[in-house]
Amino acid sequence: MLLMGAPIVVRIIGAPVACAEGVKDTWREIATWIGGNLATRFGEGVQVAYFDLFDPACPPLPPGAQLPLVYIGDELFSSGGKLNGPAIRRRIETLIGTAVGNG
Repeated sequence: MLLMGAPIVVRIIGAPVACAEGVKDTWREIATWIGGNLATRFGEGVQVAYFDLFDPACPPLPPGAQLPLVYIGDELFSSGGKLNGPAIRRRIETLIGTAVGNG
């Protein structure tokens, strides 16, 4: 499904995690998986961008924020906890419904 107008941008901010096996980039892997699912459902109408906390292009973090952070558009959707793909999808569906006058 292609949305009209500008795409909804989902920005996910995480960081590599050190563990006994070395450094893992789990949040990036999950963000990539979520991005694939959203692309399948919404096509070019949704874009997912992942930022490592230490990337120069990383958006500024709000006070008290915990990783991972998820922004949907300009709205802080979640801070800390798990990356919740179904919750992100539901929020996008709500935004789309509101944009077309159905919600």
